[in-house]
Amino acid sequence: MAHLLSLEDVGVTLGSRPILGGITLGLDDGARVGVVGPNGGGKSTLLRLITGDLEPQGGRVTHSGGLRIAILSQRDDLEGQSVREAIHGTASEHEWASERAIRELHAGLIPDVDLDRSVDELSGGQRRRVSLAAVLTADADLIILDEPTNHLDVDGVEYLHRYLNDRFGRGKGALVTVTHDRWFLDAVCDRMWEVVPGHDGAGGRNPQPGHVEQYEGGYAAYILARAERERMRNQAEAKRANLLRKELAWLRRGAPARTSKPKFRIDAANDLIADEPPPRDSIHLEKMATARLGKDVIDLEDVSFAYGDKPILDTTTLRLAPGERLGIVGANGSGKSTLLGLLAGRLEPTEGRVKRGKTVEMAELSQHTTELDQVADKRVVESVSMIATSIEVAGKDMSAGQLVERLGFTRERAWTEVSRLSGGERRRLQLIRLLMGSPNVLLMDEPTNDLDTDTLSAIEDLLDGWPGTLIVVSHDRYLLERITDRQVAILEGRVRDLPGGVDEYLALRAAQTVVDEAAVSADTPVVSDAAIARTAKKTMARVERQLTKERANLTKVQEDMVQASLDFEKLGKLTEDARRIQDRIDQLEEEWLWAAEQAE
Repeated sequence: MAHLLSLEDVGVTLGSRPILGGITLGLDDGARVGVVGPNGGGKSTLLRLITGDLEPQGGRVTHSGGLRIAILSQRDDLEGQSVREAIHGTASEHEWASERAIRELHAGLIPDVDLDRSVDELSGGQRRRVSLAAVLTADADLIILDEPTNHLDVDGVEYLHRYLNDRFGRGKGALVTVTHDRWFLDAVCDRMWEVVPGHDGAGGRNPQPGHVEQYEGGYAAYILARAERERMRNQAEAKRANLLRKELAWLRRGAPARTSKPKFRIDAANDLIADEPPPRDSIHLEKMATARLGKDVIDLEDVSFAYGDKPILDTTTLRLAPGERLGIVGANGSGKSTLLGLLAGRLEPTEGRVKRGKTVEMAELSQHTTELDQVADKRVVESVSMIATSIEVAGKDMSAGQLVERLGFTRERAWTEVSRLSGGERRRLQLIRLLMGSPNVLLMDEPTNDLDTDTLSAIEDLLDGWPGTLIVVSHDRYLLERITDRQVAILEGRVRDLPGGVDEYLALRAAQTVVDEAAVSADTPVVSDAAIARTAKKTMARVERQLTKERANLTKVQEDMVQASLDFEKLGKLTEDARRIQDRIDQLEEEWLWAAEQAE
């Protein structure tokens, strides 16, 4: 396996403050590395060291000869180009269009973007996806992705994870990604780098630089190893350790653990979380919510909505119960924000009616934080105390200061002016101020933007004890399945329940694609129900044959794993093969389920 780059005892100092020190890391061909750590902790500095944009003050960064690096940064420089030029440069169409992988990349990331359109005319989300496509089509040995899932819907994230696993799983270069999307980290990465920030020392003397801790496996394995390290070191930060154990318990019993096959020792995990209760006492919260809300919350009854002549929702019925935790998924442009607007009362239905309970006190976490501009000259704690001085969570009163601390503001940052906060800190403050208003219905639109993984864990822990009705629109599968108990999808203008969660939604979308492709390729412009059923049955037969083959392959690999139990290098390779085959089986089963439904 080819070695691509190494960092040997690297250190960086900005001014008189040491940022990172003693960094020793290596990257080989085929590696898929996830980088996590608090906002402002040094992740961006680490990426600049890897690319050579920043020279270290100590140590050495070594690249293999001719190493080619492609980077997806938070900002792009695509102005004045067409989409085609931004992605493929001056290459003629026949040079790239003949490659199936590139055609699928176009279909997976930019299906709604005309290649001849100017990048300047695109929305922010479309520009981001064009930038991602440009990086992934680059002829590079090392791909660095900074928040690649931003502006991708659930379908896009699912496609990207499959693409990256296929490309880098076959040793075609290495991947380093910084993202807050924990499902994506667990599904894609085979090792984790945690950037641990330094500290100023007692009284500001002897400042200590940050460092990087390495973990084998994806996000779930990282959480287990991190929790074990916390226990072994016997640290006094009991609250932080409890959060890790609680998240680990969710990973072991929840949907992300089933779908991403975490690479950690099952016995060790079970021992660690043996006494950990479920994240939420749903019955207790429902009783509290009923007392605060009454029986009626929000009902949408046969609601339709259209922008001019463009229909968005059609005869939709949705009823929310006290204490319900609802997650909403759907493709970009499917109507998620419209549905949220109807629930919030910002939009009025074209047809049907929206009924709200008399005791509803609603708050909405929007995608923007512009409301904080009104308190820009206030300090963080002061801006929270302006709303209320205390709030009840899980039956206990929390002061404004305690809530600020619980969501990651240090004592120093708690007394920082709002105008000086980072994007992630503004997002946290936005949520804190909403909760201090004691709403009993909370709407959250893409709440994970600008937040690191530790902050997300703290928010999830806080919401576990919040007794109101929660409605979340997000592309973040981990968040949805962690904090909501029911998921629905917007499909073809209708709201559909998802008993199988996000996996069921993806199966529905995948199978719909099969049917749509069959309709496009048919000789007649209109495809009958009988034709769709026939196509679906053929799909079922094909998938069943593929499933038989893949299951036989999996059985063979599992038998080889038993024989190679003492050969750790071979066992590691076989484990990766088994994971890849199981992923393929999961995808085939999802495709079969949708085809079976169409064949009825």
